[in-house]
Amino acid sequence: QVQLVESGGGLVQPGGSLTLSCAPSRWTLEYYQIGWFRQVPGKEREGVSCISSTDGNTRYADSVKGRFTISRDNAKNTATLQMNDLAPEDTAVYYCAADLWGDCSKWQQEPEYESWGQGTQVTVSS
Repeated sequence: QVQLVESGGGLVQPGGSLTLSCAPSRWTLEYYQIGWFRQVPGKEREGVSCISSTDGNTRYADSVKGRFTISRDNAKNTATLQMNDLAPEDTAVYYCAADLWGDCSKWQQEPEYESWGQGTQVTVSS
């Protein structure tokens, strides 16, 4: 099972930016679809973005389109979620997840993912 480690969360003011990173602890990221999810206490976890394992296809939730950008650097074995123009409603615990050979066709379906990170807190507040 691939173990994932997220980093980059923190406190930011509305309108600010944060960059989240996701890296596997022992395996190469290259063959995995990476999804980012977020969860607010008392609510279901929701899909934020996805990047496919092969052709770089990306998907975004409507709520983050135009503000968030997902990318991957296979040479650095890292996936990144760049978050701009953050708003208080973006406050959540953010998780990355990995799906071997995934193409993002079912990216918001949590059972598709074999491994999850521990989550990183993002708080948007003035």
